[in-house]
Amino acid sequence: MSTIVGLLVILCIPDDRPKLVKQVSLFFAGVGLILALWLYQAYDVQKGGLQFVERYLWVKSLGIYYFNAVDGINLPMILLTAVVLFTGVWTMWDLEVRVKEFFALTFLLVAGVYGVFISMDLFWIFVWYDVSLFPMYPLIAIWGGTRKEYGAMKLTLYLLAGSALILPGILYLWAQAGGVTFDLFELQRIGFSPLVQKIAFVMLYVGFGILAAVWPFHTWSPVGHVAAPTAVSMIHAGVLMKLGAYGILRLGMTLCPEGLVYWADLMALLATIAIVYGALVGLAQTDLKYVIGYSSVSHMGMVGLGLSTMTVNGINGAVFQMFAHGVMTALFFSSVGYIYDRTHTKMIPDLGGLSKTMPIASSFFIMAAFAGIGVPCMASFWAELMVFVAAVKTYPVRGLLAVTGLVVSALFMLRVVQRTFYGERNERWAHIPDVPLFLATPRIILIGIILFFGFFPKLMLDVIQSAVVPFVGNL
Repeated sequence: MSTIVGLLVILCIPDDRPKLVKQVSLFFAGVGLILALWLYQAYDVQKGGLQFVERYLWVKSLGIYYFNAVDGINLPMILLTAVVLFTGVWTMWDLEVRVKEFFALTFLLVAGVYGVFISMDLFWIFVWYDVSLFPMYPLIAIWGGTRKEYGAMKLTLYLLAGSALILPGILYLWAQAGGVTFDLFELQRIGFSPLVQKIAFVMLYVGFGILAAVWPFHTWSPVGHVAAPTAVSMIHAGVLMKLGAYGILRLGMTLCPEGLVYWADLMALLATIAIVYGALVGLAQTDLKYVIGYSSVSHMGMVGLGLSTMTVNGINGAVFQMFAHGVMTALFFSSVGYIYDRTHTKMIPDLGGLSKTMPIASSFFIMAAFAGIGVPCMASFWAELMVFVAAVKTYPVRGLLAVTGLVVSALFMLRVVQRTFYGERNERWAHIPDVPLFLATPRIILIGIILFFGFFPKLMLDVIQSAVVPFVGNL
């Protein structure tokens, strides 16, 4: 609600008041973060299940309900969205071009993201899903950088193709249930035949999987990362990709458990390929944003692998990885954004020795790199550990290959850190000032969250497990 109110207030501000637009945007993003934190601490882990339920009949003849609720699966995603929006708005404080339109579109996009995460009615999930996709095209095409028109168009076409599979999948399940309801849990209670589940699961898995960068439907993602402005890259990698994995879990796996069992082996195979492929291709990149883009493909493969195990540990790890990776990539792109704004290059060979010139800005990227390679006491360590333990037990060969992919990922991340921030300093950047405290603050917040849930993973895992244990029991 705070995001929608913020959007309406932004639209009422005159175009010639860019500073006021930024202040209002940061205020409402902060309100959203405070509400998300309150919701997180108010959730009763011992009780579990759906809480803070809103359910009203909207279209009786079609069985559409305005049905919102929170449980242990979507609650971490709501917190993630609030964190990334708040830090993303703050990161774009220096924006000078068409400020009002940029923040209005950003808030519209995030309103759609919130809608998908809280909705428990398939009709509204699809509506909010499309709301979250359409602002991406103008945000990249207008404010983007490298090959922005190409990146915006490729991203939009791929994601709309996914949407074109999701809608028939939803309508197919609705029709097979007698056309009486779109309520997620009513459809789960009604149940479907094994054949229906196998067909519907593929449609939902591929449709949502395109947004989750499932291999081989991932090619739009690195291109979109590179073209997007900093805050949009943060939201794109940090939140939007999680919508895809969340959709597979919330719709595909919930409504089609027998379809999941039938296709799980293929899911595991594609996820393993993504982990290894993303790491190997990332090793060859010379553009910092491409490095992070292919790293994201690899890390989202870990999410898919965890989901495919159909175990408590695997799904716990997958959901935790969605949260940890979202915060980590937000930090990555925020750090690269500051470096690019000052040097006007993202090319690794053009940089070098930045830690001597910009030690604080360099430390932010290095911390994100440590999180990316799963250093202990960081949130991603626990997520990856749980996924790999479950994967090795369920798919021994693929689990071991995935661990190998993690080793390669660590190699290319350390290589990027060494070549970009250490070694001989490039004198071209000797005059560049380090990041001031005001602009450092959003990066410090992201690091703090990574470390907090790294030292206290129980605070996240207890919430997730309250929903995953009964979910696996239903499978």
